[in-house]
Amino acid sequence: MDIWKSKVLPKIKLVFVKSAGKKAAAAAELVKSFDESKEGINGEFQEKKADLQPKVVEIYESAPAPLKVLIKQRSKVSGIKKNSAAITKFFEELAKIEFPGAKQVSDGISKVGPALLSGPIFATFEKVSTLLPVAAEEAPTKEAPAAVEEKKEEAAVEKKEEADEEKKEETSAPADETAAAETAPPADAAAAEPTAEAAAPEAEAEPAKSEEETPKA
Repeated sequence: MDIWKSKVLPKIKLVFVKSAGKKAAAAAELVKSFDESKEGINGEFQEKKADLQPKVVEIYESAPAPLKVLIKQRSKVSGIKKNSAAITKFFEELAKIEFPGAKQVSDGISKVGPALLSGPIFATFEKVSTLLPVAAEEAPTKEAPAAVEEKKEEAAVEKKEEADEEKKEETSAPADETAAAETAPPADAAAAEPTAEAAAPEAEAEPAKSEEETPKA
């Protein structure tokens, strides 16, 4: 136990320290090389992005959900270490379609791992994000104006139909009144008929009186 603690363990720690130091130095060189290539990478990306978009979307859709979140948000460096395997595969796929800068980052990941290359990784994720389609939750917002216009048109049609119905009712009302006036008997004629009937008995009564007075003479 004393030999392990005094000789073996310190040697193992020294190896890890040297290894970590070498990795850090290699990662620094890779990051520096990537930064120096940014201008060329950006120019190449602008030229190819129309052709790259469908391929990038296909690769993105096949990625696991945590990696998709990291690609869009790019806020947690710790997320790179948690998704190291998925990131390694993602950059391999990007390199296959010749995504600008992806081959350089993929080679760097194979040498030092993704955790030490957060800068180049996030820079590539930013470009990938610009090629992704609009999020599903934003789609209804774009369709809303069309739906609003459709509702306005429906409301206008309903108002027009109601106005037409009111006009029909107003037109039919005077016609009904005219018909009723034509079928009803005149007020003067109705009043005259009882007067004539009342006068008739009086006319018949006067000759009867004259006949009764004749014998007396």
